[in-house]
Amino acid sequence: MGHRLRRVALLLLGAVLLGTVGLSVGSWYGGRGVTPPSYDQARSIAAELLPDAVLGNSDQVVHGSRWGVDFAADDLGSGKVDFWYHDRADCALSEQLRRNAATHGWQSLRHVPSYPCDDWRAERDGLTVTLAHSASGSQLTVAPAAPNKFLAATITGILLGAAAGAVLFWLLARRRQPVPLLVGTLVTVGLLPGVAFTWAASAKGFSEPVWPVWPALAPLLVPLWLVLLPVGVYALWPQNRTDPAISFPGMSAEAGTKTRDPSRTGTRITVVVTVACVLTPVVMTVALLLLFARAQPDRPESEPLVRWPIEATASTTSDPSPTASESGTTPSASRGG
Repeated sequence: MGHRLRRVALLLLGAVLLGTVGLSVGSWYGGRGVTPPSYDQARSIAAELLPDAVLGNSDQVVHGSRWGVDFAADDLGSGKVDFWYHDRADCALSEQLRRNAATHGWQSLRHVPSYPCDDWRAERDGLTVTLAHSASGSQLTVAPAAPNKFLAATITGILLGAAAGAVLFWLLARRRQPVPLLVGTLVTVGLLPGVAFTWAASAKGFSEPVWPVWPALAPLLVPLWLVLLPVGVYALWPQNRTDPAISFPGMSAEAGTKTRDPSRTGTRITVVVTVACVLTPVVMTVALLLLFARAQPDRPESEPLVRWPIEATASTTSDPSPTASESGTTPSASRGG
């Protein structure tokens, strides 16, 4: 009974790990082929939905990126236009947007509970508008909507990844212990940062791409796998034991037969698994700090300091110096007056 439970646990583990990888690949593929809105197009949409609102001076075209990973020109989230209204949240804009969106044929109009006012989203002609409120003001965002194939590609990626993970871990579960324990632990440690933060990023749905988690964590995951692979091979490598040849007393111990020692291999696997489990919180902490650092905006480069040129002429002083009077020149004369 316990053996069957271990097999089922390994199947579920493989399905979750590789299913999450399939989720990221499917959402990336399904989000390709979008066209970001131009500034003039976004400006006309803002005037259509919020005609009575007063725009601020902070509207901007934003090139899409997440966790320091820049999107391609046709990726979902590659570009958007932001418009700011007022210096504080104006909840009356939500009612104005809801009324005008229904009048001008916007679809999928829905509200998202938020503070201090509910946010609103709507879609039309391959574009999505979002009105969000915060303490610094109300923001209207015009961005590309998810393509029609996005949901189907995402679900297909999840199913294919989960099926591949279940099959691979089923084959692994057929091996004799402690091989499944070692391989399952090392694969989990190697994929856990990407899997955990992918699901954390998709907690609010797929309105924003989640696949950039993996390239953002590449500086951590690549060295981690370069360490885990040789460690796993070393732990699984059979270690021989030399048995002395007791049938021939005249022979030395070095001339005995060499046999595999499963107890030593099992000890190495136990040590590797224990160390990997202890280091898992450290790996997750490093991954969190890495994502936090990559999510910070780049600081603009400071402009070089240029000294103001000072001309040593008589016209720079308010009173004429005695030297200038003696030489027969006056401030008006030096200015050509």
